[in-house]
Amino acid sequence: MHALTNPYTPNAGAEPQAVVGRDDQLGSFDLLLARIERGRTEQSMIITGLRGVGKTVLLGQFRSKALARDWVVVELEVSKNDEGHFRRTLATKLRTALFELSPKARWTERFQHAAAVLRSFTVSVDLAGTLTAGLDVDAAHGFGDHGDLALDVTDVFVALGEAARERDRGVVLLLDEVQFLSKQQLEAVIEALHKMVQRKLPVTLVGAGLPQIAELAGDAKSYAERLFKFPSIGNLGDEDAKAALTKPASEEDVRFDEEALTEALRVTGGYPYFLQELGYAVWTVAEGPRISQDDVVTAVPGYEAKLDESFFRVRLDRATEMQRAYLRAMAQLGPQAQKASDVADVMGRTSQNLGPTRAELINMGLLYTPEHGYAAFTVPHFDTFMIRAIPVLDVPPLRPRKPRD
Repeated sequence: MHALTNPYTPNAGAEPQAVVGRDDQLGSFDLLLARIERGRTEQSMIITGLRGVGKTVLLGQFRSKALARDWVVVELEVSKNDEGHFRRTLATKLRTALFELSPKARWTERFQHAAAVLRSFTVSVDLAGTLTAGLDVDAAHGFGDHGDLALDVTDVFVALGEAARERDRGVVLLLDEVQFLSKQQLEAVIEALHKMVQRKLPVTLVGAGLPQIAELAGDAKSYAERLFKFPSIGNLGDEDAKAALTKPASEEDVRFDEEALTEALRVTGGYPYFLQELGYAVWTVAEGPRISQDDVVTAVPGYEAKLDESFFRVRLDRATEMQRAYLRAMAQLGPQAQKASDVADVMGRTSQNLGPTRAELINMGLLYTPEHGYAAFTVPHFDTFMIRAIPVLDVPPLRPRKPRD
């Protein structure tokens, strides 16, 4: 079939033609905004899940819903950087939000104060004032300039929230890759959101991240579990997975045989991103307008090659020789969470020897710890990829420790 008509979207964060299986999360977001609009409080959300399950797509859906309600949306993808970068990025986004809430010509004292607090917030990382250009106010000394990130972020959120309330509007921050916030940064946004709830200000935060974020949030602030819901999303149920394939195809007057759908679910495990990749690959080999099981089988080598060279390989390429060996040993044990001592046994090492390697892989976002002593891949089907990529486990020798002076 023609590439131009291919309805599948195997791109990072790209919204598929049919968003299925996420009604609960979409409904919770609607409820969150509606209650805040009525002056009520409601638990916010941090969506958790493995790579490729559609967390970023959900944030995109939340954005559309918020804009339809005339909320101001602040989108931020977190990266592993220092506090200064976080301040700069947040300040830039919130400056835009302030202008979206009201044109400068209509600013009241509350808006002037919010702009002044925002300028104070950036002083330590923006001496030239480029981040707050156009605000034309002096810094509000004593607000946003404590040198404590949590206090400073809270001051900015409070000032922005009071300005938003004056305009009968709300601001929602959509944070992706939340697990890459440092502990200090995570504490800051949780503490600031807590103040929004206490004062019933129309500013809220919804995030998305890898499965460990619920534990990280709890470690950062003990009350995080009362501020947030942590809905976990994963592979789609059979009917939703089938719909993810059949609905886009039907828009092009193409249909799947039931046997083809069964085979597609077996190959992909029902993971949203994999369904998009397989759907795209099948479209390139099928003649249509009917897609058969044979078409799916024919498409699998191309589907796997595409995943290996993009979705999987980009993660493996970041790993050192010892880290690759650790991932390969885990893959040998299977896709489930693996005990650290079992991985060490496969590698002929001890858990103590490999502790730093395991910690590095967790810090890189390649592994997470679903329970104490265990680690699991953050990417579905990564075990089968590792076995394809590294057919034979090869453990590098341990480097001798440098003698102490």
